[in-house]
Amino acid sequence: MGIFRRFRRMLKSNVNDMISKSENPEKMLSQVIVDMNQQLIESKKSVASSIADEKRLERQMRNNQSLAKEWEEKARLAVKAGKDDLAKEALLRKQEFDNLYNQYKPQWDTQHEAVEKLKQALRQLQQKIEEAQRKKNLLLARSKRAHAQKKIQETVSGISDNSSFEVFDRMAAKVERLEAENEATLELTELGNSDLDIERQFEELESGTASANLLLEDLKLRMIEKDESDSSN
Repeated sequence: MGIFRRFRRMLKSNVNDMISKSENPEKMLSQVIVDMNQQLIESKKSVASSIADEKRLERQMRNNQSLAKEWEEKARLAVKAGKDDLAKEALLRKQEFDNLYNQYKPQWDTQHEAVEKLKQALRQLQQKIEEAQRKKNLLLARSKRAHAQKKIQETVSGISDNSSFEVFDRMAAKVERLEAENEATLELTELGNSDLDIERQFEELESGTASANLLLEDLKLRMIEKDESDSSN
């Protein structure tokens, strides 16, 4: 979904900017975790809104389904009372609610599928934030070790009489530092891969309106068949 695409862009932009400017790895990584958790809060709000839309569609769908059944029962009562005109009106009302149910059903199906995917994406995002916290601790340990190694190398280079080896040692330390920074960048930017792009699709149901007479005859036939079946039992 769009919320997760925006989250990935935001995180990538912020991380690249902080890596290029920050001299304090611990402060930088802590800020990244704070930003990720803030985005998680915003994502939860968006998912909650989608869930609310799903439940609204479900209520409307179920309500129309229930009303269709009620009007069919009224039509049966009218037929038993010999009031065919009233039965026709009841069957037409039933058909209206059947049509509404058939319109809401595919909408709810699509929304329900989208919500389930959003929930899964949200769980994945939470897991990635927890993973980022663990990686932060590892990166800080590696950073401290790299700085300690750099100081040792600088000390060794300072007491060395061989100027050529001194240059190589300094260059090696610089390359290692750059490699560590690049690895940190890759690991952090990979956290934003929870990009889900779900498009809602709606179907339009085409149905002609059957005549009231045909609906009535169909109902009577089903009632006769039922009465015969009950009599045979």
